[in-house]
Amino acid sequence: MEQRTLIERLARHLAAGAPDDWPDRVEDAASLLAILKEPDAAMCEAGDADAWRAMIDAALRERWAVAPASGGDDATPGGFDEEGEIRLSRDAVTDRRANWVHTKGETSR
Repeated sequence: MEQRTLIERLARHLAAGAPDDWPDRVEDAASLLAILKEPDAAMCEAGDADAWRAMIDAALRERWAVAPASGGDDATPGGFDEEGEIRLSRDAVTDRRANWVHTKGETSR
């Protein structure tokens, strides 16, 4: 059996009624993963919360590899944060935790 990434497996599951349309569900899968990124109290008790967050980050970065942007234009593939409010480009997702924090405006001190 072919080994598929977590995000592709989730997208395929979400597209169960239309299996050929799974690439259209990758962003939905990414949204679910983003929600799961912060472990709850029971999860923290069971294991390493930092390792969990790192694994979710790694799974989220796979979204651009499993379903590249279509349409043939030069648009940067991307997605949105878990609330669907802030657009994330491929470059916005790195191993650095601070890169996941986005503000709507700058404040001066």
